[in-house]
Amino acid sequence: MASADTSIAIRALRFTFRISLLVRMSIVTKTGDAGTTGLMYNRRVSKSHPRVEAYGSVDELNTALGLARATAEHEFIRDNLQGIQRDLVTLMGELATGVEDLPRYVKDGYSLVTAELTCRLEELVREIESQNITSHGWATPGATMNSAALDAARSTCRRAERRVCALQEAHQLQNAEIIVYLNRLSDLLWLFARWVETKQSPDG
Repeated sequence: MASADTSIAIRALRFTFRISLLVRMSIVTKTGDAGTTGLMYNRRVSKSHPRVEAYGSVDELNTALGLARATAEHEFIRDNLQGIQRDLVTLMGELATGVEDLPRYVKDGYSLVTAELTCRLEELVREIESQNITSHGWATPGATMNSAALDAARSTCRRAERRVCALQEAHQLQNAEIIVYLNRLSDLLWLFARWVETKQSPDG
C-alpha cells in the first residue's frame, strides 16, 4: 500500500512540476502592462522610446521578409531572404542594447553588425544588376504576389532606417554600420522585386 501511495505522490509531484513550468513559460508576463518594456540586461524603458521604435521597426521588417519568403517561387529569393532574416536578429539584438551596455554585450559573446554583412548585400546587388536589372525608373508595386511582398518589405525597411537615424540623432547609436546595412537592404529588396517580375513576364 505504501508503494502505491508513493507512486501516486510522485505522479502528483510530476504533474505539479509540469504545471509550474507552463506557468513560468507563459507569454503573458504582465511586466509591460504599465507601458514599459525590457532592453538587454533588464533595463526598463517606455514602449515609445526611440530605441524600442528602432528595433520594433526592424522586427516588422523581419516579419515582412518572412511573408516575402513564404510567397517566393524562386530558391534564389527564398535562400537569400532567410540569410537576411538571420542578419536582422543580430541587428535587433544590438539595437535592443543600451549604449552603456554594449561593452558587456560584446564581452558576453554577442555579434554586432559589421561591414562584412553589408558587403554580402552589395554582392547580391551587383549580381542582379549584371542581369540588366537596375534601380532606374519607377515601378508600381503589385505586378505579382511575391514582388508586392518584397516591395512591402522594402518600404518597411525604409521606415526602420528612419527610426534608426532618429536613434543616431539622439546620440543613442554607437554603430553607424546599422544604417548603412538598412540602406543597402532597401536597395536590394527593390531589385529583388524587379527580378521576380522579370521571371514572371513572357520575356523573362
